[in-house]
Amino acid sequence: MPETPRKRSALLEFALIFAIVYLGTQLVFRLFFPQQAAGPNSLADVVLKPDAAHVKGDHSITLSLRNNTEGTLLLMNRCPMPPVSVFSVTGEGSGAQLAPLFTTETAVPCTPLTEVAPKSTARIDLGPWKYSLFSQYGTYEVRLPSEATFRTASGAIVPAEYGTLSGRVTLSEAGPFTRLFRAFITKPFLNFLIFIASVSPGHSLGVAIIILTLVVKFLLFIPTQHSLEGQKKMQKAQPILDEIRRKYKDDPKRMQEETMKVWKEHGINPFQSCLPLLIQMPVLIGVFYVVRDGSVLELSRHLIYPFYQHLDWTFGTTFLGLDLLQSNFLLFSPLLVILQFIQMKLTFAAAKKKKAQQGDKSKAEGDKSQQLQQQMMLYGLPLMIGVFAYQFPSAVSLYWGVSTLFAIGQQIVVNREKITL
Repeated sequence: MPETPRKRSALLEFALIFAIVYLGTQLVFRLFFPQQAAGPNSLADVVLKPDAAHVKGDHSITLSLRNNTEGTLLLMNRCPMPPVSVFSVTGEGSGAQLAPLFTTETAVPCTPLTEVAPKSTARIDLGPWKYSLFSQYGTYEVRLPSEATFRTASGAIVPAEYGTLSGRVTLSEAGPFTRLFRAFITKPFLNFLIFIASVSPGHSLGVAIIILTLVVKFLLFIPTQHSLEGQKKMQKAQPILDEIRRKYKDDPKRMQEETMKVWKEHGINPFQSCLPLLIQMPVLIGVFYVVRDGSVLELSRHLIYPFYQHLDWTFGTTFLGLDLLQSNFLLFSPLLVILQFIQMKLTFAAAKKKKAQQGDKSKAEGDKSQQLQQQMMLYGLPLMIGVFAYQFPSAVSLYWGVSTLFAIGQQIVVNREKITL
């Protein structure tokens, strides 16, 4: 095959991989981190929308406020009340009754929202009032106060003309799965994080995250090791399995029999690399949410054990000059892309070495779909992690970076093991 067409094919494959990863990332964010705001072509001047119509108990209600005008939307400083008016709703339909709610208590200091720039969207997080205004399950209505005005480009102040200025949110009890997850994973990890911070200088959140991550990785070391060893066996056996697929492609029954024979002969359990991962995933997801949402203790009272309920300190969120509550894409995004790429490169090292030993013919006749899948993992996954690092606080990126470094070390250990077929 000429060199130029081969390069063009490689570039097209990479472009395809990048497009699939980008679209997949956007889909994941829309499914798990929805942001519902009016589009720029909306006919309404101002649109207020809840990000979700149904919210599980102890989660924060968030809103999107869209200003579609050419002027600046001006709001009053309503602290310690939220920027919007809140009503409890009883009944349904035209017979529904609204009762205004008031409070002077906030879990964290109130940050006023006094203006929204032209053609822009502001997010309103009602988390500071989750234990006061939203302490009961039920339906709530939020409204933009009628005192809002516009400042035009010339500096004149004019009355606001609203579009959609209210929305309703139903706050319901968390389901049994969520309660179990909190009881056995989220709560223990968060309180362990608090324990570590309580004995560390300055109650450092960064130090607590690093120690928690290492403890979890050591606890999962044995199942992870079994998973990686099983994965390495499967990679070493892949050329044999590819040959079986080519030889018996017209005889599925014989192909299955020969595949099972190879697995049995070489002691390969196809579930060895999957089952430990299923055990690890809830734990790793729990650590992720603890780091992401538990950094502000005042908003995590429902997860804190009684003996930590009245702490006289908060996390020290500055670590190595970084604010762990803010994203730092200049550092963590490229760093995590590099670390994840190294991990994936090491993951496929055994299979690449095996193919190299079998010569160019084996490489040329390799399974194209498998090669494309590996390229997607090798290049796509690091890019996706980089996008996540851009979206999330540095605390999450620190956790992911330490976890990836540990995984790289463990993968190196497995790659040096003498696993033969």
